[in-house]
Amino acid sequence: MALSPFIFGCRGPCLEVQERQFFAKVQPFGFILFSRNLETPTQIRQLCADLRAAVGWHAPVMIDQEGGRVSRLGAPHWFEFPPALDQAAAPQSERLFWLRGRLIAENLRSCGIDSNCAPLGDIAQADTHAVLKNRCYGSALSAVVTHARALHQGLRHGGVSGVLKHIPGHGRATLDSHLDLPRVSEDRNRLERHDFEAFRQLNRIEMGMTAHLVFEDIDPDHPATQSAAMIDIIRKDIGFAGLLMTDDISMEALSGPLDLRAQKALAAGCDIVLHCNGQMDQMQLLAESTEELTGPSQMRVAQVLAQRPDVQPVDIQQVKAEFDTLLGEFR
Repeated sequence: MALSPFIFGCRGPCLEVQERQFFAKVQPFGFILFSRNLETPTQIRQLCADLRAAVGWHAPVMIDQEGGRVSRLGAPHWFEFPPALDQAAAPQSERLFWLRGRLIAENLRSCGIDSNCAPLGDIAQADTHAVLKNRCYGSALSAVVTHARALHQGLRHGGVSGVLKHIPGHGRATLDSHLDLPRVSEDRNRLERHDFEAFRQLNRIEMGMTAHLVFEDIDPDHPATQSAAMIDIIRKDIGFAGLLMTDDISMEALSGPLDLRAQKALAAGCDIVLHCNGQMDQMQLLAESTEELTGPSQMRVAQVLAQRPDVQPVDIQQVKAEFDTLLGEFR
């Protein structure tokens, strides 16, 4: 099966004929859903089924469902959660993060979604930009690693694969990479011992997402997503062997034509390009300018698909009750 190195979105809650034909031809690795695609559990299940039918196989369908502010699914159909940084301060925080992951997985799998863009390995700093800060799992290295592992285990217990973000660490960014290119001036030794170390301890998670920011002491000319030097650190020093995708290629942290952005990311060593907005002209441009997956990237895709987790049965209402009790005791 020849796949192209993309995760694509679609325009609305129902798959359009043009989209169906495009995905059948291009064969992206997977799909990602956003609020514009999500109405009810029944509708989402149908959309996931239609996306997979378009490509003719059970392609990964993912979402950003961190809980807290970054939640594509909310009440009344789905569980809701406090900001992760608030939850990280609770006395039984490790258990709470496992429960959080398991509850999120329950919501996702019930809708046909099998991959989640979480956990986060970013360490909150005093000046971390507000777009990220309260999404972090702590301000200490050990807490972030503990909580990220727990949430990832909870996701997999519920049959959902994880995507570790934002490799090799977004916590020192003081700008919003959706709008600007953050630059980090911290020296490499400090980054190695602190920011990068969190991802080193989380390097067995099956998929990862790069950070759109510049580490000036390592490669002052390229954001990590497009930096061969940074991808080399991710692969060799951090030891991340999983499938590596870009953050959304259309974010304003990156510059230049969209197809060139993608080509630079793939040339630097990313396996997959993430494109989220569902705009057909942009997806066509990307597909026309990129070759199919081969070599190590193809092997990493096969590994991710082979390692998809099965759902482990639980009494989900009991899980929710435990989460609420532990959180209520803290509050």
